[in-house]
Amino acid sequence: MHKTINDIIAKKGSKKISVVTSYDYTMATLCDQVDVLLVGDSAGMVMLGYENTAPVTMDEMVLFTKAVSNGRQNALIVADLPNKSYENEADAVANSERLIRAGADAVKLEGRLPDIIRAIIKAGIPVMGHLGLLPQTAKKYTVQGKTESDAKVLLADAKALQDAGVFSIVLEMVAAETTKRITEAVFVPTIGIGCGKDCDGQVLVIHDMLGLFEKLTPKFVKKYLSLSEAIKKAVAEYVENVENRTFPAEEHTFHMEVQK
Repeated sequence: MHKTINDIIAKKGSKKISVVTSYDYTMATLCDQVDVLLVGDSAGMVMLGYENTAPVTMDEMVLFTKAVSNGRQNALIVADLPNKSYENEADAVANSERLIRAGADAVKLEGRLPDIIRAIIKAGIPVMGHLGLLPQTAKKYTVQGKTESDAKVLLADAKALQDAGVFSIVLEMVAAETTKRITEAVFVPTIGIGCGKDCDGQVLVIHDMLGLFEKLTPKFVKKYLSLSEAIKKAVAEYVENVENRTFPAEEHTFHMEVQK
């Protein structure tokens, strides 16, 4: 039995919540010990080679969500609603339903959109909010909530999302002091990325934490491995083995049966 929305909510103030992104079956099976597998639209950058998340489509998010669902046993699955998929209530509900049918347990959307959130929840679908830096529409990747006035706006936004019914809120690249204030002021869990230690949980892009994505490395990422170097070394060794005919060796080879 996999984790539920209530399991995540119950961790508020007691045990930190672990979240990583996941976009395919194999990675989902390897990362399933976390609390939440987030099928993020960051897949557009790390899986599809887009410059940012803006071009990601619903069809792509459905495909990624299906793949993760096929590998999940333990974690809750939250899938991102991609850019321009929730511009009105009807589209938001219809596209959320597509992600649920693909295997998600909940959806995530960016910004202060209480009416859209209420419409999705009214359709029976849990929603995770997302405040701070909003990658789908951001012109510049800068830290949010650095001034007192900006902090007050973010706090009001968080309370509006809470009142709309979200079960948790992702905060991205928000000043640590502002993050702490928001986390203490709302009764739903906050999940931080680049927000310091005072959130109720943390999320990282799996390709960043494993050292698989070399195009950029944000300051807030901790690299737990450098798999890109190990993979390139393995592939170089394979190329050499093929070229010098040491692979395949006898133990990798099949033979005809000897007729008696």
